[in-house]
Amino acid sequence: MPTSSALFSGRLSDRLSTRLVGVDVARCLALLGMMATHVLDPVDATGELTRVQALAGGRSAALFAVLAGVSLALMTGRQQPVHGQVLRSRALGLAARAVLIAAIGLVLGSLTTSIAIILTYYGALFLIGIPFLALRARWLWLLGAVWIVVGPLLSLVVRPVLPARQYGSPDPSQLLEPGRLLAELLFTGYYPAVPWLAYLLIGMAIGRIDLRNRLVVDMIWTGGIILSISATWISGRLTRLPSVAEVLLRTYPGMDIEAALTSMSQGLYGQTPIDGGWQWLLVVAPHSSTPFDLLQTIGSSMFVIGACQMIALRLPDRGRTAMAVLFGAGTMTLTLYSLHVVMRTEAVWPPETPDTYVAYVLVVMAIGALFAAAGRSGPLEWLVGRPSAWLRRNEPRPERPPAG
Repeated sequence: MPTSSALFSGRLSDRLSTRLVGVDVARCLALLGMMATHVLDPVDATGELTRVQALAGGRSAALFAVLAGVSLALMTGRQQPVHGQVLRSRALGLAARAVLIAAIGLVLGSLTTSIAIILTYYGALFLIGIPFLALRARWLWLLGAVWIVVGPLLSLVVRPVLPARQYGSPDPSQLLEPGRLLAELLFTGYYPAVPWLAYLLIGMAIGRIDLRNRLVVDMIWTGGIILSISATWISGRLTRLPSVAEVLLRTYPGMDIEAALTSMSQGLYGQTPIDGGWQWLLVVAPHSSTPFDLLQTIGSSMFVIGACQMIALRLPDRGRTAMAVLFGAGTMTLTLYSLHVVMRTEAVWPPETPDTYVAYVLVVMAIGALFAAAGRSGPLEWLVGRPSAWLRRNEPRPERPPAG
């Protein structure tokens, strides 16, 4: 009779055989990065940008969104997108998942924290990604590349006629103003879904390629480095042109362009100024939703996903198992992100100081490791996955080819 440890090891191995461990690690890093931007100060005592803000500011949220696209692709056939009745079933399940995630985001938005809650935007992003589920990788790459330009341009044109953003985070009270809520989720909010569709499409394209192929994965992370560095360098040259700098400095009177760019690097709260002019589309700054910012953060996301998966593929089985358990928080980011938000309220430990970041990390990593070792999903992951699980049980089984 097999021992309990052998059974446990077997269950964990079976679970890992169907998961892309590197993608889970990337999800964990996205969670840790977002927590860092919530807890740690963005600038030091001299007013300079901290290393954490320079690395994680804007990039961790973008990585979260790109990974959402990867998840959509993995749940709908991976390299071979599902079609027909199966596609309709998966789409319905994802729509229900999106609504539940958005509802959780609204509840968290009603708490008193200093966090701009991403989950309601995340749910909206899932919904607008559903029409693209049947596309293969090549079309998703193409559409994603096009939307990097089209999305910010559309936002620049539409935002002036929309009501100004009123809330830091969507909350249940905004359901009484559905028009304003929709405007914030799609265009004027902190994580606007329309320009952010570029993240989702590129993430879906990544999820549609063979992420168990070492050469493909190496191309992803090296391509990400090239894309991120190139976008940052080109943007830096363009924004320092006198004709461009003159327009940007209207928003920063009394500063020179270097000081203005440093100020922008702390974040632009979702988009560029409404009356700033088209020159703002040349900026790279966290949460600016410009073409160059999308390119730069897509590149950094490709690097993280590719590098994590590259390491996972090159580890022996035991090393990959250890990696999966250590970074188990990546399998339950919805639960642990929500827990982090609750912990940021005054009534819940730990107190709100930058020094408590280590405590947050220890808590989420420990919980993630325990759940991963037990082979269980997080409670909120279980909840939002119920509709999809029920629909999958009723999906038609693929027809077997005739014998002979």
